[in-house]
Amino acid sequence: MTLRALIVDDEPLARARLRTLLGECPAPRVQVEGEAGNAAQALALLARQTFDVALLDVHMPGADGMALARSLQALPQPPAIVFVTAHAEHAVQAFEIEAVDYLTKPVRLSRLTLALQKVERALQRQVPEAAAQEFLTIQDRGRTERVPLQDVAYLKAELKYVTVRTAERSYILDASLSELEEKFGAQFLRIHRNALVTRRLVRALEKHYDDEEGEGWAVRLQGIGEPLAVSRRQLAAVRELLGAPR
Repeated sequence: MTLRALIVDDEPLARARLRTLLGECPAPRVQVEGEAGNAAQALALLARQTFDVALLDVHMPGADGMALARSLQALPQPPAIVFVTAHAEHAVQAFEIEAVDYLTKPVRLSRLTLALQKVERALQRQVPEAAAQEFLTIQDRGRTERVPLQDVAYLKAELKYVTVRTAERSYILDASLSELEEKFGAQFLRIHRNALVTRRLVRALEKHYDDEEGEGWAVRLQGIGEPLAVSRRQLAAVRELLGAPR
């Protein structure tokens, strides 16, 4: 899995170093999707999107990292907390508020990797058992392959087939998009008559030009390079998912 990370530190150089280290982590993969210099900025980001992990400094102007961590616990989908600080004396307090790990600066890559692996395991335990057992069965040139539903980024109707897209590759599925929506509608959102996207991977809605439909809108999905067109009929549903004004 790819972890969506938020870095919160009042020192720009510290944020830059941590971003570099996160990019060097061998596994799990990490995508830094937000940075904040204080608790107020962090909470503003968290009001607009969700993160898998928040890497927090302790000593910051205004509310400190401990106070921020307590605020995060009240969110509907709180990120895992990893403290990254120069002050070792707050470790006990950090674990009392259920932080996944507590790292002291300067952070070594090996130690950061271990912390992120703890985060990954914690998130995997949260995946509902039923969802973890759901697969799409792909028949390809005499070979049968099961693709976990949680790996699917989008489903797109192409003539008589459906393209199943993951972060790594595409598959062809002999199925009906409507049937897939009926069966897995809780996980997917219809954005067009020919496309369903995984709700938790939707990251942005942006202006888009399509050769066939002209000017319109498209969504960006985590881990997917190409934008996906959004029909006018489905635009309100996408905006609602992102918490954007209509």
